[in-house]
Amino acid sequence: MKDIKIGLLGFGTVGAGVVEILEKNAALLKNRLGVPLTLAQVADLDISRDRGVSIDPVLLTTEAAQVVENPDIDIVVELIGGYEPARTLVMAALACGKSVVTANKALLARHGEEIYAEADRCGGEIFFEASVGGGIPLITSIKENLGANHFHAILGILNGTCNYILTRMTQNGESFGAVLKDAQEKGFAEADPTFDVEGIDTAHKLAVLIGLCFGSIPDFRNIYVEGISRISSVDIDFARQFGYVIKLLAISKRSENGIEARVHPTMLPEDHPLAAVDGVFNAVEVVGDYVGPVTWIGQGAGRKATASAVVGDILQAARNLRAGVRQRTAPLGYLPAALRALPIIPMDDLMGQFYLRFSVIDRPGVLGRISTILGEKGISIASMIQMKRKADSQVPVVMMTHRTREAAIRAALERIDSDGVNCEPSVLIRIENSDSD
Repeated sequence: MKDIKIGLLGFGTVGAGVVEILEKNAALLKNRLGVPLTLAQVADLDISRDRGVSIDPVLLTTEAAQVVENPDIDIVVELIGGYEPARTLVMAALACGKSVVTANKALLARHGEEIYAEADRCGGEIFFEASVGGGIPLITSIKENLGANHFHAILGILNGTCNYILTRMTQNGESFGAVLKDAQEKGFAEADPTFDVEGIDTAHKLAVLIGLCFGSIPDFRNIYVEGISRISSVDIDFARQFGYVIKLLAISKRSENGIEARVHPTMLPEDHPLAAVDGVFNAVEVVGDYVGPVTWIGQGAGRKATASAVVGDILQAARNLRAGVRQRTAPLGYLPAALRALPIIPMDDLMGQFYLRFSVIDRPGVLGRISTILGEKGISIASMIQMKRKADSQVPVVMMTHRTREAAIRAALERIDSDGVNCEPSVLIRIENSDSD
């Protein structure tokens, strides 16, 4: 084998980073692999825009199918993003027996099951290190180095945009809207930030991690998703008074009843390892039965970090091709026959601690009415902060509960909000404590 030829689908920010690494670190890659990695063809709808990297115009095409069907190409790299045409192209490449590298977490979250099955049927391989955590090498670590463990829990800060926003709100007391606008101007947030700030991007990544850790491919529609757009500086300040930091967390835990699968703003104790992960950084903690908790922290997005992970996968695929070995490791680290469907536990059935904030007119009987409703639902209060009385003015009342069932909390808040006690809708933020798991 004189060289290994690469076909690239998508010549955007990350695609240009991949081209840059293949060019600048060509000698290093050859020293690691033994043969050159050659960029054979690049497909994108726009092949005229300057990406800041040198590339022979002959290699460029607007027809992605040409790359997939090119018999000379050994490895297809999909960086288009989204569901279609990415799904069709990946499935076609696998059907041709090619190795596929992708950073597309949305594709894997929605269509992973059929993609993994197609790879198994056709003897192809799919690699997706860059789909979760950008440049953090956690997927290979879970599949390979930690493969001796049963995993019990996953906790992750998986979206740099949300983490940047919450960090700024925490450190500077700024509003969500002001920080989001600044993040967009600095390029940390998209013009349409919905997938990021509403937790959808994080949920895509959690779906991939659940498959890797628990050997179960979840139905994405059953993952509970709640974003950060309703988090206010008021809640961040109260969290600090209680000794907590608010983060958007991806959480999955395994029990005899199934698995939890949820994404939502979460209060973490200030001494928790993930509480200090700030800015655009990502972090993931998994807990194994033998290794215990393992935490990775690093750059979760961006041209350089993500391209580094993509080229790492290209190198791994190329090594397998050189050795004449395919499917040495199954996509999720489990043999296909060992994958099983574990039920996702409904949110109402989960037990936990909660932060509750009410906005009330400070008059006699108001606090008593709230306490009565909570008590009727079996909810015990662990601590409370009531702002200094201002006659006939709206003031916040904040409570932290003991462990209770989420269904009870929801029923109580619905009653309080409909009872005329609250001036504004109640605020609920879940708490993640090591002693409340």
